[in-house]
Amino acid sequence: MHDTTALLVELGSVILGLGIIGRFAGRIGLSPIPLYLLAGLAFGEGGLLPLGASEEFTAVGAEIGVILLLLLLGLEYSASELVTSLKTQYPSGAVDFVLNATPGAVAALLLGWGPVGAVALGGVTWISSSGVIAKVLADLGRLGNRETPVILGVLVIEDLSMAVYLPLLTAMLAGVGFAGGSIALLVALGTVGFVLYLALRHGRLISRAVSSDNPEMLLLVVLGLTVLVAGVAQQLQVSAAVGAFLVGIALSGEVAEGARKLLTPLRDLFAAVFFVFFGLSTDPAQIPPVLLPAALLAVVTVLTKVATGWYAARRAGIGSRGRWRAGGTLVARGEFSIVIAGLAVATEPRIGPLATAYVLILVIVGPLTARWTQPAVARIQEWRGGKGGPSGGSGNGEGTRAARQPAPEAPAAREELGTVG
Repeated sequence: MHDTTALLVELGSVILGLGIIGRFAGRIGLSPIPLYLLAGLAFGEGGLLPLGASEEFTAVGAEIGVILLLLLLGLEYSASELVTSLKTQYPSGAVDFVLNATPGAVAALLLGWGPVGAVALGGVTWISSSGVIAKVLADLGRLGNRETPVILGVLVIEDLSMAVYLPLLTAMLAGVGFAGGSIALLVALGTVGFVLYLALRHGRLISRAVSSDNPEMLLLVVLGLTVLVAGVAQQLQVSAAVGAFLVGIALSGEVAEGARKLLTPLRDLFAAVFFVFFGLSTDPAQIPPVLLPAALLAVVTVLTKVATGWYAARRAGIGSRGRWRAGGTLVARGEFSIVIAGLAVATEPRIGPLATAYVLILVIVGPLTARWTQPAVARIQEWRGGKGGPSGGSGNGEGTRAARQPAPEAPAAREELGTVG
């Protein structure tokens, strides 16, 4: 009974604190994500007042938060839009890989970590955080912007690439031979391909099976199906986040719209728990010794991510303002980077503290660059004698839904989503 009481007191305090932090962030016009992370850091292991009773519950809540973030992201797009995005965005995905995996791999080699460490740290610096970016887009009210489909296209390519990367990294870390690594890779690719096939060919049947006029039944079925598929995907060496995303794209029409309305409050709650848990699981004492190399790596990869987003948006015909917004939004790293570092830490223990400091820096800086990159560039260009900021944009109207290109980039259902922050 005592344990239950402590759990309730801690959990209630955490949720109440998140609400206060969120309101404060809204008052000052800032995404609450950095404040959630700092709060977790203050009350985690080695912090001011460690929370012990609610740790296990918070860990599970954090997993659910990532799943819901990617599910809601998937509900924004149909399977056909996903395939179209992959076909049109794969050059941007290749540029993203080269620009952002290279700094991590080079840094690992310079530190003497060897090929396995290079592959692991390259993955840490390559993958943006879909969870953080999905929350930032909602907080800033940009889900309807013209550059958002471009951002999501890059994120989708990254997330699906994890189906190839994670099995290969696991095989390298375990010293498994070519045959064992090939089997793991084939299972992962087969799983993703099978779910995409179901979504493309039988998405309407899936939506009909899930559909219900009773909001309670719809919530239970969609949430249960998502968590189940995420768990199976994780078991098959495909990330739970990718599994949840694929469930989202498999649902369409009224089912997707109804699920979005029901699940958005749950997403916001558990997403906040995820960001707090990230801070809770970080020991502040491990950060200072690796802060300088992590900061240098962060500076380099902020620039490479901004370049990636700018290039991807330029390919899609987005104006200058949208290009800079896309680049700034892609900066944040998060859940996948931590997963990669967690896999590699047994082979190369030094990667853990460096990856933690690196991700913590960028998960705080990411929401700030998403908000301020384009205004900062506009100010610089004005200072240098430009005429009202970056050229090639279309003013404030560029980011509105009315100015967007026709489908498949802009399904009408996106307008239904409100902002969080």
